[in-house]
Amino acid sequence: MKLSTSGMGQQAHEGEKNCLNSELWHACAGPLVCLPTVGSRVAYFPQGHSEQVAATTNKEVDAHIPNYPNLSPQLICQLHNVTMHADVETDEVYAQMTLQPLTQEEQKDTYLPVEFGIPNKQPTNYFCKTLTASDTSTHGGFSVPRRAAEKVFPPLDFSQTPPAQELIARDLHDVEWKFRHIFRGQPKRHLLTTGWSVFVSAKRLVAGDSVLFIWNEKNQLLLGIRRAIRPQTEMPSSVLSSDSMHIGLLAAAAHAAATNSCFTVFFNPR
Repeated sequence: MKLSTSGMGQQAHEGEKNCLNSELWHACAGPLVCLPTVGSRVAYFPQGHSEQVAATTNKEVDAHIPNYPNLSPQLICQLHNVTMHADVETDEVYAQMTLQPLTQEEQKDTYLPVEFGIPNKQPTNYFCKTLTASDTSTHGGFSVPRRAAEKVFPPLDFSQTPPAQELIARDLHDVEWKFRHIFRGQPKRHLLTTGWSVFVSAKRLVAGDSVLFIWNEKNQLLLGIRRAIRPQTEMPSSVLSSDSMHIGLLAAAAHAAATNSCFTVFFNPR
């Protein structure tokens, strides 16, 4: 789990939808992710956040970073807003949170905790598969485990030769992807053929990445991605705005603490 960046009034990537499908977002984030509920109190650690961002961007936290002697190592904040997002380039999910530091007097006020967090409703009709080299080949298709296909995809008409159908799946950005689902081969297996290589190329998928399909309660097919964890030289463009972000986040936190004003952090589940 990572907090990615912080800044005053920083907005989500231009053109991105602010209301993503919560079920698909949580499925991509993973079963251990639980977002705090609006109205709850959270602890924010600015120095630890700064060091984390510096490590992620391969920058050393050195003497060039301004010192904020009055900035507490821990800020008790109230969460005013939380929205779910996905990077437009990588599809990696993250959340944007608006925090407001509480004064010492406010911290003494009686506090009745709200629910622990936004429920992580993991879907029931879904499957997730780690892609093989064959799955990501530009001339191949996607091999779907038989039980997964029977559980998540609409049933095939086995009176046809070969049994086949067109599937339409929506991703996190509400973009439609069309695939031909066919049952063929020796031994026979479920495959996604036409349309699959276009999806792989567009999303720049490689072996080791994972894809997940969800059949939701509205009888819609949803499609998400979990990228394999690999060394990052930079954070997603919609989350990190400059190499000196770790300096900016300290300044934002210090200003918010001094003026009791709101500031923004971005939470990267992975």
